[in-house]
Amino acid sequence: MTRKLVAEFIGTAWLVLGGCGAAVLAAAFPHVGIGLLGVSLAFGLTVLTMAFAIGHISGCHLNPAVSVGLCVGGRFPVGELPAYVVAQVLGAITGAGVLYVIASGQAGFDVHAGFASNGYGDHSPGGYSLLACLLSETVMTFAFLFVILGATHGRAPQGFAPIAIGLCLTLIHLVSIPVTNTSVNPARSTGRALFAGDWAISQLWLFWLAPLVGAALAGLVYRWLSPDEPVPFEVSGHR
Repeated sequence: MTRKLVAEFIGTAWLVLGGCGAAVLAAAFPHVGIGLLGVSLAFGLTVLTMAFAIGHISGCHLNPAVSVGLCVGGRFPVGELPAYVVAQVLGAITGAGVLYVIASGQAGFDVHAGFASNGYGDHSPGGYSLLACLLSETVMTFAFLFVILGATHGRAPQGFAPIAIGLCLTLIHLVSIPVTNTSVNPARSTGRALFAGDWAISQLWLFWLAPLVGAALAGLVYRWLSPDEPVPFEVSGHR
């Protein structure tokens, strides 16, 4: 169990450092900024790379919503859920801390400008309403878990789960960065909000509620769609 938790800690730190680092450091860099497409790919690549690296150790959840969705879907023991969530949140905070130190090395850096935090209303990148952001996060997390559950099904092609899951997260970011800056991951949102403070913390509730609800719904729906699933084989990415 200790090895699983350390793997989740490292993996979640990598997700935040890689994905949010791309948004903070590289998205608008003069002349070679990677933009929305680049940030979306960065998030997908963090999951894909870590899925191959630690999928066989911890399942590479990197996300409390993923752990909850797999638990509801009958793929993950509820007794391990609290420890996984703690490891993921601590990993996200650590990744955000490393990024903060790096970003602070540039003159004029202002963490309160957002620090790639998630928000709604006035703090939505596109000015989207609370309802729109709540729906977006719920639906996107539902889709993410639906793909995870399908890609790691006992009859799914072996070895391809990390690719499907990484590309799904890329697609999710392509759609929803303008809406909420894309969370679908309460740990990622928490790590950033603790550094940005103020509004990011006050709006954090939505980025716990919506992903957890969307993930639980996906677990229920997929379990209903596939009630006779064979024992899942071990997959590099999720199990």
